Order: sequence, then structure tokens, then C-alpha cells
Amino acid sequence: MEITTTNYKRCDVVKSVGRIDSYTAPDLEEVLTSLTKDGKYKIVLDLEEVDFMSSKGWWVLIETQKACKRYNRGELVLYGVQDRIRESLNLVGMGSYFQIFDDLVSAVAFF
Repeated sequence: MEITTTNYKRCDVVKSVGRIDSYTAPDLEEVLTSLTKDGKYKIVLDLEEVDFMSSKGWWVLIETQKACKRYNRGELVLYGVQDRIRESLNLVGMGSYFQIFDDLVSAVAFF
């Protein structure tokens, strides 16, 4: 899995490529945790090139969302979620826990 971070004026965009599973989720967790520890709580996660998300990956996103929303500091929003991954998100009952955008401009403009 490849992870890149781009800093914008309003938020940070984290792009992930490949699978997010029990082996790669800790890498994503490290990147997201370092952002929140640096006081950056407005995060867009680009999942356009992610073809699989395991439960460990969802837990990483849920924990990051909790950190971002604490004290109304920000939010983790998702961009480019493929249909299969969106279905799994809805299946576990977390479909309404994240704002999901179909284009990056709208996701960044959310902040």
C-alpha cells in the first residue's frame, strides 16, 4: 500500500493506494495519528484507488474520526469510495458516520 499526504490551506488530503487490511492498516494509522497529534483535524481520505478495506481499516478510520470530532475540532471525510467498499461500510452500520464525496474539490471545500 502506498500513502501520500498533501497539505492544503483548509485541510490535509491523505491518499491511499491498494488494499487496507490487517497488514497495511497500521501504516495508515501511523499517518493519520501523526496528523492529529500535530493538531490537524480536518482530513480528507482519498480512497479512489483502494480496492479492499478490512475491519481493521475501518477501526483506524473510526478512531481517527473520534479524534477529529472531539471538541468539534474537525472531521475525517472520505472521497472516492468505491461501491464495494461503500456497501461494506453500510453493512456494518457506519454509512452515516462519515461524509462521503464523489469528487476531491467538494471534499476539500467541505472545510
